[in-house]
Formats: sequence, C-alpha cells, structure tokens
Amino acid sequence: MKIYIPRDAAAKALGAERIVKAVEAEIKERGIDAQIIRNGSRGMIWLEPLVEVETAEGRVGYGPVTVADVKSIFEGDSDKALGDVEQIPFFAAQTRLTFARVGKIDPLSLSDYEAHGGLVGLRRAITMSAEAMVDEVKTSGLRGRGGAGFPTGIKWDTVRLAQGEKKYIVCNADEGDSGTFADRMIMEGDPFTLIEGMIIAGLATHATKGFVYIRSEYPDAIEQMEAACVIARDAGVLGNVLNSGHQFDIEIRVGAGAYVCGEETSLLNSLEGKRGTVRAKPPLPALQGFMGRPTVVNNVISLATVPVIFEKGAQHYADFGLGRSKGTMPIQIAGNVKFGGLFETAFGMPLGDLVNKIGGGTASGRPVKAVQVGGPLGAYMPVSKFDTPFGYEDFDQKGGLIGHAGIVVFDDTADMLGMARFAMEFCAVESCGKCTPCRIGAVRGVETIDRIAAGDNSAVEILTDLCETMKDGSLCALGGFTPFPVMSALQNFPEEFSTAKEAAE
Repeated sequence: MKIYIPRDAAAKALGAERIVKAVEAEIKERGIDAQIIRNGSRGMIWLEPLVEVETAEGRVGYGPVTVADVKSIFEGDSDKALGDVEQIPFFAAQTRLTFARVGKIDPLSLSDYEAHGGLVGLRRAITMSAEAMVDEVKTSGLRGRGGAGFPTGIKWDTVRLAQGEKKYIVCNADEGDSGTFADRMIMEGDPFTLIEGMIIAGLATHATKGFVYIRSEYPDAIEQMEAACVIARDAGVLGNVLNSGHQFDIEIRVGAGAYVCGEETSLLNSLEGKRGTVRAKPPLPALQGFMGRPTVVNNVISLATVPVIFEKGAQHYADFGLGRSKGTMPIQIAGNVKFGGLFETAFGMPLGDLVNKIGGGTASGRPVKAVQVGGPLGAYMPVSKFDTPFGYEDFDQKGGLIGHAGIVVFDDTADMLGMARFAMEFCAVESCGKCTPCRIGAVRGVETIDRIAAGDNSAVEILTDLCETMKDGSLCALGGFTPFPVMSALQNFPEEFSTAKEAAE
C-alpha cells in the first residue's frame, strides 16, 4: 500500500507533518505493509492536508485531514473521502502541462520522474542542433512566465548568437509577489522538470553552468532543489549530460528576500555578491549578464515548461491558448476566495470564470469587489472587466497585466484608497534606491494619497502626474509598475477617492 502525503510548504503549514506521524503510528499498530510517499501538493489548498491512498481502483483522496481522521481512513469509513482526486471539479477542469507530474510522483525519485515522461524532452534535445532547439521554443510561442511575457525563444537566440567564452543560465526563483506560489510548488513538487529545462536551455545556448536563485523564505524549496541536483548529478543527468559529451551543471544560490531582486539585473548583482540594485539597460543581460557574460535569465515556470515542449512537440504546446498567448498558465488563486490554489489552464478563460466558477467566489460570502492580478504591482480589476480573457494582450488592453499570474480576490468591504496607499508604501519600502522616480516618487505618493484621504481632492491630479513620472522614469518594474494598482484603483473606484473626506470624518 502506498499513502501519499504532501511535503509541500502549504500542506506542512496546515498540519501535514502531524498527519505523517499519525499515519506512521497507525501503520505500526496495525502491522500493515505500507509506504508513505511525500509528494507535492495537487494545488487544492482548501483540501490540505490531502492524503491519497493507492487502491486497486486508483488513488483515493481524503481531505482536509486532521489527526482525528486518520483512524477512520484506515477503517474505510472516513467522512473526508473525496474519491478520485483528479475527478474533483477544480482539478478536472485543468489542462496540466507544466504541472502534469506535481502531486502524482515522489519529487525526489528520478525513476518516478522518468516513468511519467521525464527526460524524454532532454533526450530529444540532445539529438538536435542548438539552432533547432531555439526554433522549437520559438514555434511553441512560450513567453516569460515571470511577468513581462517576453518571447523565450528570442531571448535564448540572443544568447546563442552572442560571443562569449562562457555563458550562463540563471533561473529566477525569487518569487516575491503576493498571492503567488507556482514557482515554489514546482521546486517542491517536481524539481527535476526545472533541472531538465535548464539543461535544455544550456544546450540551446552553449551555456555550461546554471544558477537557481531562491529567496531564503523558501527553505523547503531550497532543500528539495539541492537534493534533486545531487541525485541528478549522481545519475549523470548533470555534468556530462546523459553521456552525450555536453557539459552542464547547476548551483543553488539563496537570496536574502529583497523584492527588488526579482528584477533580473538586481538578481544578477546579488548573484555576484553585490548589493541588489538595478542595472541600466543596455547592455542587456543576454549580452552582458552574470559576470559580464551572455546570460539567459528565465523564471521557474518558463524553464519548467521547456521539457514538455520538447517531449510533446512545439506545435502541441502552441495549439493551446489565445492569440499570442500560447500554451497554458499556472494561475494562482488567492485572497478572499472559497477555493484557493493553483489552476493550470490554457490562456483565454475569462477572469470572471476564474474567480467565480473556479474559485467559487469569496470565502466571506460577500460580493466580489475587485481582483488584483499580477502581484502587488498589478492592477485592480473591477467586476465590470471580468469578461477579460486571461491573455497578455487582452489584459494590457484593459489597463492590467498578468505578471506571474497571481490572482488576489477582495470582497465589497475592501478599502481601495487604502489598497492604493499600500502599493505606494510597498514600493517606498522595497525600492533599491537606484532611480529617483521610485526612490522619492513612492514616498511622495504615500503623502499625496494621505492628502486625498484627508479630503484634499486637488491632490488627485498630483497623484496622477506622479504616477506618470514613475512609470516613464523608473529603471525597473518596481517603480514602473507601481502606477498600475494606484491608477486602476483611482480609475475603477473613483467614488472612494472623491468621498475620502466624508469617509475620514
């Protein structure tokens, strides 16, 4: 008998370790021949800790499980029985490509990984030229999943063609946006797919060394990635890649957790042991990145998606999606929502369906007021824009951005003036101080919003001009994107700004 209990950080936070001890005690007491497998989370956080038991009919789920529920699971009369986990509506409605293995396998079993399609893409890539590999990524339509949505194949081609005796692949795992956890879930639940994607990127660009830059707040992800790299190295996946003669190795680096280090040039400075401040562009990191050498900087999800593209073919991946938004996106649904978790689907689903049909509306039961998409610097989308298809260009046309695809739901009690202030205050605190619009503009922005809250409606125009200055003058996304939440709150909920004086009184 195999019993699956997630080792995922969210499951652990909800009591998974206590469940493991209770299950171990029950196995010992009953004298059963059973094995506990610490898998990744299926992504249905409201059901964690989720326990799955392998039976003749397949894996049967139970959740959310408490210590008191364990005995009834073994006796077969638990009221927490869910049946086949993959038939739960939230899960069954997904198109899982990047996350196909997460929750199914033992994350640190290379044989388990291969049994579910792992290394098929890498073995195919080894037979291809670097140019053909880059063309495969271009044809797939894969774009950066970390925020900007830049075509991955074009970035790779720039590094492939760049002159340099040494090149690097840098994985940006500094997942700092509120309401995001997809990177963490991949690293904890299927680390070999990230390793495989980085190796393919190395082969395609002639890079021989990779770094995974993980924030220190992710101890479980750090532990899993370090262990996976050792296993991959011992198995000949890293080093002399599958005895192909191609050399590639990976080093895990831990960052201190500064939000600005999620910006690629700040990350590179930190990786080099310098202060995490942004670099002016040009030169681009693709030409002068880590240690001044040509460097691919990609997000975890971008790199973790590469193996499935090479396994199933570029066209298979490109057939999913909407317009220029090809493939699938792991959407993280959080905030005041009934069914929070990770939902991977093809681009194109309307925002309202994601919030109401998939997320189940608010956990409080009150009406939805706004949804912030794209992290703390994303726009607040009102209900009137819920028909917006989930796609890069579609969101851009509605004054929003997808970013890392984190969705944070707010009900009708949310104070949008206060949320706008938080965005400005966040930027003021997290700014690296490099450029004036971000360093000073955010501080002045907080002061200006406080004037509006006190009833000075003339400050609204000042706030608008300030946001334009920040957007146009900042060197990185932090200052450049801060106007998104502020201006979206101002434009979509103007009554909360014009009536600020009355509210204050």
